[in-house]
Amino acid sequence: MCAIRLRLGIFGADDSLPIIQAVVEAYKEFVCLPVVYWDESEILDLIRPLASEADMWLFSGQVPYSIVKQSGEIEAPLFYVPHIGASLYRTLLQVHYTKRIPVSRLSFDTYQRREIERLLEEAGIEESIPYVKHYEGGISAQELSDYHYLLWKQGKTEAAVTCLRTAHLELEKLGMPVYRVLPARSAVEAVIQTIIRTGQMLQAQDAQIAVQMIEVDAMQAVSPETFSTDDMYRLEMKTTEKLLRYARKVQGSLKSAGPGRYVIFTTRGALKEMTAGYKTIPPAEEMAHLYEEIAACGIGIGRTAYEAEIQAGKAFLHAKQHGRGAWMAAFDDGTIAGPLGAREQIRYSLGGEELRELAERTRLSVATIGKLQAVLRKRGNNEIEAHELAAYMQILPRSARRILKELEAAGLAEAIGETNPYPRGRPRKVYRLFL
Repeated sequence: MCAIRLRLGIFGADDSLPIIQAVVEAYKEFVCLPVVYWDESEILDLIRPLASEADMWLFSGQVPYSIVKQSGEIEAPLFYVPHIGASLYRTLLQVHYTKRIPVSRLSFDTYQRREIERLLEEAGIEESIPYVKHYEGGISAQELSDYHYLLWKQGKTEAAVTCLRTAHLELEKLGMPVYRVLPARSAVEAVIQTIIRTGQMLQAQDAQIAVQMIEVDAMQAVSPETFSTDDMYRLEMKTTEKLLRYARKVQGSLKSAGPGRYVIFTTRGALKEMTAGYKTIPPAEEMAHLYEEIAACGIGIGRTAYEAEIQAGKAFLHAKQHGRGAWMAAFDDGTIAGPLGAREQIRYSLGGEELRELAERTRLSVATIGKLQAVLRKRGNNEIEAHELAAYMQILPRSARRILKELEAAGLAEAIGETNPYPRGRPRKVYRLFL
């Protein structure tokens, strides 16, 4: 495998980012894209314009990482530098030499209590650690600073040890003695090795076989006055030429699969780039202006050409269900995404024991249950009304109402209220789903 070259976004506070960047820049595999933040509220606004600029993102800590991950807006792999024992050792040494404060008179955050106690045991220090604010995922700087400050004001502690830069700055403003835990070089090195291995895996993944199955209706371009077989033949030849040009754009080969059906064999990486990560339909110039003629398109990804072709067939059938001109993609993990280019897109599963069990309790298909779960994940809650569901699934509201009624009858949904977006219209039932 050839050497990788990754665009790595490094996102962190002003004091931790230079430490991480210095380590990363020693690796020839990376081109660095450093971003400094000063407040958690600005994190998403800072990263959104750069989303497509980086292949992966490395965060200086758990909090900014969790904010971005929970937003679901960045699809590139995300990593963060954990605060390990070496980081805390250094900070405790600083506390000892500057203030000689006993560890029992310090308040800590981020770490687990047992983690700190084990660290002290290894150093031969046997003291209780009464004040630890451990958290999973994200937390606000205000919540952390309030925790440390209240203990200090009550006389229970003499200083705070924090892993969050914004909490550190806030406590300094309040006049409280505070010490900042910075990333250890060894922790940065360890996560970089993981990033390199992930990059190698993605490089191999991009080389996977991808198949694009296209149905073309050349008659769409026929004028009412043009109906001779010669004209129809010329139109077909013209469409084939356009598809050949497009196939060259994606570094693939074009094969005919029957009247109006074509298959393009290429690589996952080429189609991923052409569709902006399976989100959009290729630009008009790349498609050689074939949009009016394409009836449906399915993209399949697989470990072998046969598997990719099977997946393309699945995606193609789902595209046909969505209506004329729809594009769908089916992946080797059993999920389907699309319609590409649509305002509302979802990625849903077609397999799994859980989906089959839920489908058996209703008269709905496994695919429909998978789509429903994907819609709820995308919305971030399990409450929805029929018109919203119809928009996400690109079906008629009456079909969405039927689905919700079916779920209600199976005990998988309940009506919890009504909404009336239009004063003169009929109220719409809001359902809570249990999927």
